[in-house]
Amino acid sequence: MIINCAGTLLHLKEPKIMGIVNLTPDSFYDGGKLYTEYSVLQHVEILLNEGSDFIDVGGCSTRPGSKFVTEKEEIKRITKPIRAIIKNFPNVQISIDTFRSEVARIAVEEGAVIINDISGGKLDKNMFPLLGKLKIPYILNHMKGTPDNMQKNPFYHENIITEINNFFSEKIYYLKKYGIQDVILDPGFGFGKTLEQNFKLLKHLSLLGFQDYPILIGISRKSMMKLILDISYEELLNATSIIHTIALLNGAKFLRVHDVKEAVECIKLVQYYKKIL
Repeated sequence: MIINCAGTLLHLKEPKIMGIVNLTPDSFYDGGKLYTEYSVLQHVEILLNEGSDFIDVGGCSTRPGSKFVTEKEEIKRITKPIRAIIKNFPNVQISIDTFRSEVARIAVEEGAVIINDISGGKLDKNMFPLLGKLKIPYILNHMKGTPDNMQKNPFYHENIITEINNFFSEKIYYLKKYGIQDVILDPGFGFGKTLEQNFKLLKHLSLLGFQDYPILIGISRKSMMKLILDISYEELLNATSIIHTIALLNGAKFLRVHDVKEAVECIKLVQYYKKIL
């Protein structure tokens, strides 16, 4: 598998890491920690030094139950930080975590090379046409409902794997009509799934994406582990590493994480394990 990021061909023989940069006061784990340019740059430097391949920048919280900020506020939150990140780390690869086409457009103008859309194009009808103009990689996320209501009794009419694959198939069809070839699939852990459904997705991860598209996993410190272990988000690093390892063994090609060093260790160990005959 190969992804074209602004002219750079990214080979996926080894899984890649996306380090999270939440520019929000209300994200579930790290909200409000990055409130100055210095704190943002310091955080990005740590992520890159520890081995992050991408920096995923977001300005609107999409945790369960969250309310969306205005488009104007989201643009304000992401513009200066992206400029500062690229100025100080000119070789950085930035993805923009947004469901709004105008935010995505501005972020790409500032230097972002991937769009990470939690809504899979459902919340902004202009997202796919914009992608058709930009011709950059797109992370297609599966989500039931909206962050405000997605965890209120999520229901699937058929097998969850089949339903998500049908969703991916339909969206990929339209993305191809707009000339988008580089698509990364995110099954959306915690986005309209019960605890059992999340773990069913994890167990059968290799059945997603038709073996043709790389799978991205965003489970870092999420409540699917917290609910079982009955510990705080701050205590979920070990659990996250375990789930990352399971996901990698089942074919995940991207890990979107808060903790890069530990994710790198998971990848190295799994890569070595897979080489042993």
